[in-house]
Amino acid sequence: MKRWLLVLAVLCAAPMARACPVAPDHSEALADLLRRAQQAPNEYQARLITNEMWALWADAPDEAAQEVLDQGMRRRRAFDLIGAVEDFDRLIAYCPDYAEGYNQRAFVRFIQQDYARALDDLDRALALSPAHVAALAGKAMTLMGLGRMEEGQAVLREALALNPWLPERHLLQDPPGEDL
Repeated sequence: MKRWLLVLAVLCAAPMARACPVAPDHSEALADLLRRAQQAPNEYQARLITNEMWALWADAPDEAAQEVLDQGMRRRRAFDLIGAVEDFDRLIAYCPDYAEGYNQRAFVRFIQQDYARALDDLDRALALSPAHVAALAGKAMTLMGLGRMEEGQAVLREALALNPWLPERHLLQDPPGEDL
């Protein structure tokens, strides 16, 4: 039995043993989708555009990375948060320049209320993908979770400048001294 488990472990680790290729460059497509989101006539149309953004962000560099990303996201949806973090750790170790690994791990850490570590992951995701509006919105939420409301509101405004239809828009507060 131990030998079979060892073989299984080696086979599962084998795809991660090679170097991760460069993540697909979707920057032009994302810029176009952000323009379309800013011009969307309603929330429904904006949601369809946002779904297209998610398809690009979740386009992993290769099949091995895609498998790990998809598994981590399934585990997160099933609230297997420990398993999800393990998957995203593997993805980040394999593809350290792929923003979505950090963004997804940040989401799990946010759910776990581990805001400081989520913020570190979000900063890394945004360094790799500055127009990742979902990571920017996540950063705003995380800053607010840390009690850094003014900073969180400022980041939320940055995210809403990119996509005014984000669900987090309802958390935007009036700036001090302004009546909107």
